[in-house]
Amino acid sequence: TSCFLFKSMNLTCCCLLIFLSLFVRVRLEAFSDNSGKLQLSLQEIIEWLTAKDEELSEQLPIGGDVGAVQRQREFHQTFMEDVKSRGPFIYSVLESAQAFLAQHPFQEPEETLTEGKDVSPRRRILNVSRSVWKQANVASDLWEKLTARCVDRHRSDALLERLLQIQAAMEELAVALDQAEGVRDAWEPVGDLFIDSLQDHIDATKLFKEELTQVKEGMKHINDLAHQLAISDVHLSMENARSLEHLNSRWKVLQGSIEERLKQLQDAHRDFGPGSQHFLSSSVQIPWERAISPNKVPYYINHQAQTTCWDHPKMTELYQTCTVVLNPHWAAPTRRRCTSALKDLSHSSLGALLAEVFREQELQQGEHVMDVVEMIHGLTALYERLEEERSVLVNIPLCVDMCLNWLLNVYDSARNGKMRVLSFQMGLVSLCNADVQEKYKYLFRQVSGPGGLTDQRHLSLLLHEAIQIPRQLGEVAAFGGSNVEPSVRSCFRLAPGKPAIEVSHFLEWMSLEPQSMVWLPVLHRVTAAESTKHQAKCYICKQCPIKGFRYRSLKQFNVDICQTCFLTGRSTKGKKLHYPIMEYYTPTTSGEKMRDFAKTLKNKFRSKQYFTKHPQRGYLPVQSVLEAEASETPCSSPKLPHADTHSRIEHYASRLAEMENQNCSFFTDSLSPDESLDEDQYLLRHSSPALDQDSPCGQHMLLVHLEHQNKEQLQCTLARLENENRVLQGEYRRLKWKHAEAASVPMLTEAGETGMGSTEGQQDEELLAEARALRQHKTRLETRMQILEDHNKQLESQLRRLRELLLQVTVFWLLGRPTGITFAC
Repeated sequence: TSCFLFKSMNLTCCCLLIFLSLFVRVRLEAFSDNSGKLQLSLQEIIEWLTAKDEELSEQLPIGGDVGAVQRQREFHQTFMEDVKSRGPFIYSVLESAQAFLAQHPFQEPEETLTEGKDVSPRRRILNVSRSVWKQANVASDLWEKLTARCVDRHRSDALLERLLQIQAAMEELAVALDQAEGVRDAWEPVGDLFIDSLQDHIDATKLFKEELTQVKEGMKHINDLAHQLAISDVHLSMENARSLEHLNSRWKVLQGSIEERLKQLQDAHRDFGPGSQHFLSSSVQIPWERAISPNKVPYYINHQAQTTCWDHPKMTELYQTCTVVLNPHWAAPTRRRCTSALKDLSHSSLGALLAEVFREQELQQGEHVMDVVEMIHGLTALYERLEEERSVLVNIPLCVDMCLNWLLNVYDSARNGKMRVLSFQMGLVSLCNADVQEKYKYLFRQVSGPGGLTDQRHLSLLLHEAIQIPRQLGEVAAFGGSNVEPSVRSCFRLAPGKPAIEVSHFLEWMSLEPQSMVWLPVLHRVTAAESTKHQAKCYICKQCPIKGFRYRSLKQFNVDICQTCFLTGRSTKGKKLHYPIMEYYTPTTSGEKMRDFAKTLKNKFRSKQYFTKHPQRGYLPVQSVLEAEASETPCSSPKLPHADTHSRIEHYASRLAEMENQNCSFFTDSLSPDESLDEDQYLLRHSSPALDQDSPCGQHMLLVHLEHQNKEQLQCTLARLENENRVLQGEYRRLKWKHAEAASVPMLTEAGETGMGSTEGQQDEELLAEARALRQHKTRLETRMQILEDHNKQLESQLRRLRELLLQVTVFWLLGRPTGITFAC
């Protein structure tokens, strides 16, 4: 029984083992079939995805023209449909692989396994699972990459839209450039255009340039689009790139042509247009030529003498004519000498035109600086308006050039090419033939504020510009010097205590003909006297009728003198005029004759000493001897460099003239000496009625105050003059010694030439050349010595007069003279 049981158990175990082996074999076969199919599917997917990726890569780069992009777009659509149709199968295989790996996970580290009979089933399952996992990962990565690239290909739609925009814009720009180039090709050469049409062509070119603004914006737009495509790694095709480059080059050429055309037109308009200086070239005749400096200032070339100069030839002749006039001996002829240079330039009947022309040329800001071109525009408009209103032919080029030359000489002697508007206005107002009161009002308006008032600073500006006219003619000393501060204070004494004056105060002060501005009314009297005839006979030259100015004696009856005899200082029977006279520039009336008769009768009973103590003055003297040169008035254009001696002599002469004029009596309507007043007394009566002329205390205090300020300055002036005299004396002695040395050298040279003989001809020639050079140097030294001697004499004369004047002032101050100090002039 036990044996039977043992056999039964063995049989059962064998059956069980057989069953288990069969079960394992079935499972292994089933596992192998499933894994093999899954691996085949994964491998198929990997191969398909790899092929599609390569196929997609072959389409790169994206085309740079519309046709290529459209073809790529169609391919992409087909490609996407294929991918979409394949997508479910790929997803199912990947899901199967995921389920397989879930059923047969592997956790052991990867080892290198060998295929053989010794491999256990479990090991084989792990190897298959690991292989499926690898294939599934590769397939998943390829699928994600392909789908991402497919999604990225959607930008071809936006790319196609941009390319279509670029292509359309390029076509429009090509048409616009064709039209613009047609307009450019139709341009006439600048040399063939009429001068009067230059401005129209300039305006048309500017308008054409503005119309091309859309083309400019279009070019910028397509260039920006091309740049954006390049950033996106999309490059235009060769054809599109070539077209875009061609458009850019055409646009640059067109822009350059427009700028060059506009520059040529503007240069031609500046050089040959109505506002240019080209028309002024006819103001000079051969051998002269009018040239223009870089700052537009004209100068003149004499081709015959091969010289250049700033002054117009006619202006040079005019100045030479002024120098021919004999030296005037009284103040009025001195002023008349100044006006003789202006009357040839004067504008007739221009009073009402000046303001209108200034307004049209926008010359309202007095302190604004204008250049030469603006001056020429203003002068041209002025003379054209004059020619139109007077209906007479005016030589506009000559008038404009002469007037411009004179203005530059007065206000821009350094030829900087700049001038203040107030200077320009002052020069033209002084030349015009308007009513003198209207001139005063107009000039006051140029420096007045909105309320019609002007302060000391602006009045100083006006007087500073006015004094430049006599200064340019070398007559500034006769008008109180170049310092205008005393004149400003003299005017403001009519409005005591006020920071600004009205036009009425200015007109009242100008009616007194102050010394710094007296030349302006004298200019009007000169103009009026040119055509005046007086029914009288000259007491000296017997001319009848007297033409021009007539001078009647207020000391002797029936004594009339013509302007020629008066200005030249001619006299009869060796007697000179030392008595008051009356100047007439219009025919006398019966009332004036009776008035002169009464004054002559009164002067008959006065002695010569009376007239010496009461010198005659036809203007309001301005005391400026105590004034420093520093003032608030701006400097005029920089002066040309002069020698220090000339500048100092001019300065000392000006100060001396101011000192002589400080105590001269004030003129009256009839110029009668008995009715004259000192300027300080006259103006102090207006400013302080309590101060009476008969108050010796007040006058003594005034004199002490003046002397205290004057003494120190006079001593300083004397010290400077003495130092200058010592310097000139030393220079004179040095040059005299050089002159003696130079004179002895030629004699030594001649003696040497006699001793050497003819054996050394070359040395003789050198000695002769040296002798000639020494003679020339001797001549130059003699000329310089003569100049220094003249300067020394002038300085000695100035020094002597200053010493005498200082001595007289000191004596009068010590004596305590109660009245104002006067000196015979």
